[in-house]
Amino acid sequence: MSTTISVAQPQEREAGTRLPSERSRLSSVASYCQRNPQLVAGIVVVGVLLLVGPVGSHFVDVKRAQPLSDIPSMPPGAGLPLGSDDQGRDLLAVLVAGLPLTLAVGFLAGSLGLIVGSILGMVSGSIGGAVDAGIRMIVDTLLTVPALMVLIIIASSIKGVISIGIMALVIASLAWMHPTRTVRAQVLTLRERGYIQIARLSGMSHWKIIVLEMLPNLLPYLAAGFVGAVSAAVLASIGLEALGLGPQNEPTVGMTIYWALLFNAPLRGMWWWWFPPILVVVLLFLGLLLVSAGLDEVANPRHRRRA
Repeated sequence: MSTTISVAQPQEREAGTRLPSERSRLSSVASYCQRNPQLVAGIVVVGVLLLVGPVGSHFVDVKRAQPLSDIPSMPPGAGLPLGSDDQGRDLLAVLVAGLPLTLAVGFLAGSLGLIVGSILGMVSGSIGGAVDAGIRMIVDTLLTVPALMVLIIIASSIKGVISIGIMALVIASLAWMHPTRTVRAQVLTLRERGYIQIARLSGMSHWKIIVLEMLPNLLPYLAAGFVGAVSAAVLASIGLEALGLGPQNEPTVGMTIYWALLFNAPLRGMWWWWFPPILVVVLLFLGLLLVSAGLDEVANPRHRRRA
């Protein structure tokens, strides 16, 4: 009997200490959400837009996003909540099928640009010397060239059908310059810190210093930079698609705007053709802006608010 009691007491004590720790974590998360409502609101907006495709496809037949699926040029009604265009496409199905494609281009191009830019920035700032001078010269030179003009030239020179992957690669070809400059500036400040000097004196190589010492401290800045890279990539993709240089066979948000402008939908009073995609774009950039502002408060100590 005494043996059973002595075994049960540590288990009860462990369970009793586990509950307060979980409650303290939840309370700390809730208090942080109250201090940073911008980040929470941005995550909610972007999360809802991300769920439009996976959730909406269960309620909307995305096959109706193809031409000649419905009666052309119909205003919103019972069977067509967002109406149809001149090609006979259900615009609600177009939105459900096209928004994930636009987000995929933005996330893919932003990820590639951030990865390449982060590697170049960390190498440039950490090694210095001729490597730093060469990378800095290339970045400063390319930043003076109008990015949209270069993207238009690259996209127009591609022969054949432009796919979502090719579109992302075209945008990512110029999406690495700003992350390179930003990460390099952060690395230049980090390499003068005491723990970096100690790691260098202990014989640690440049790559180990970058991966083990610098990279963990750069994660908040990289998260904020990722949001900015995605925003720039989405804006570039919509700009190219609105000019007719996007994937012609895909119902992306930018291509929907392009077809609406091509068939003079604003002048014909067909607001249901051009207004929903523009509203989605505005909500997307608003959500990304709020997320970026919230992450900037985490990454920048000057913007942090104490409880």
